[in-house]
Amino acid sequence: MIYPLLVAQPRVAVYCSSSQSIDEKYLDLAFRLGAAIASDGWELVWGGGKVSMMGAVARGARSRGGECLGVIPTKLRKIEFADDEATELIEVKDMRERKGKIEELADAFIALPGSLGTLEELFEIWVGGYLGYHSKPVVILDPFDTYRSLKALLDDLDRERLIKPGQRDVVHWSEGIEETLSYLDSRVPRG
Repeated sequence: MIYPLLVAQPRVAVYCSSSQSIDEKYLDLAFRLGAAIASDGWELVWGGGKVSMMGAVARGARSRGGECLGVIPTKLRKIEFADDEATELIEVKDMRERKGKIEELADAFIALPGSLGTLEELFEIWVGGYLGYHSKPVVILDPFDTYRSLKALLDDLDRERLIKPGQRDVVHWSEGIEETLSYLDSRVPRG
């Protein structure tokens, strides 16, 4: 008898807002991204919270039968309302351990519009890719041009020659969910 080889689904981490007072369009974006991730055969890795965009991306993935691996620090279980519907919820001691665990679990990364925590996660994974600590694709999904000021800042830094050649190339900017997943599918081998 020949047994089929079980191949793990690729995993994509999503960095996004946990703010509870944001425009509904961001919640909708996160939900649609989560649904598309699951439909495309990816597992979701995220911060493990069920509020705001964090909760929406996980609900979206689950709406299409997707697996969701959450990583949440003990201190944030109540603040971000730990998502006990996660396929697996990994509790860690602090933010540093959370970021390391998410990086370890994920094969790719998507940053949605977010605040300081999202930017911190994005920049850390961006720099890690540039320095060769990982070779996993990183996408900024920004359909509403929310990060226009960030792009302008990067242009200013580039103009002043403060950004090294190749640093900006580590990240792919995308305006749509389909484009984002197509880009990741072309860079993450399957089975």
